[in-house]
Amino acid sequence: MHHHLTTAAITLGSLIMASFITKPNDSVPAGYKAGDKAADFKLKNINDQFVSLADYKTAKGFIVVFTCNHCPYAIAYEDRIEELDKKYASKGYPVIAINPNDAVSYPEDSFENMKVRAKQKGFTFPYLYDETQVTAKTYGALRTPHVYLLQKSSSDLIVKYVGAIDDNSQDAKAVKIKYLENAVDELLAGKDVSTKETKAIGCSIKWKKA
Repeated sequence: MHHHLTTAAITLGSLIMASFITKPNDSVPAGYKAGDKAADFKLKNINDQFVSLADYKTAKGFIVVFTCNHCPYAIAYEDRIEELDKKYASKGYPVIAINPNDAVSYPEDSFENMKVRAKQKGFTFPYLYDETQVTAKTYGALRTPHVYLLQKSSSDLIVKYVGAIDDNSQDAKAVKIKYLENAVDELLAGKDVSTKETKAIGCSIKWKKA
């Protein structure tokens, strides 16, 4: 009898330990890795229409970019994000940009200012407002910009690449490795993605204060 109690106590102890070890930071869960199934979302676009990935019946996948208005890194990548959409939307991989920042702390990232920014820059892609921040938390986005390359597989969306757009967050002309473009090109060629993950470089996402 004593033996059983000890085993139970050890099991309980290790369960408690495991729950501490695996408990993610409350505000930011671990998020998606390559190979994971991604959740769709329904977020408001700058034209006041709601957008879901399910709306894109003919897409082969998506370049989902968490970004914003005010962050210098996001600004440095705006033209490159636009070029990605121009290059890949017609090939079945449109850009879907999402702004998850808290507009209370950062009024520059408000929905109204998103509209202004998109008009100034002539964005050809949707620019969605993740007002509740649920989508950013689900995906595990930490920075602006933070990219998730998704590929449709029957009714699922499979994460194929996560991280940075390329290897130079400051200067588009000095880029040596285009991580995201390489990954999309590999998918289009029917190959496996060789670099599945890189570190996203950018401003931290501005989470709502509890």
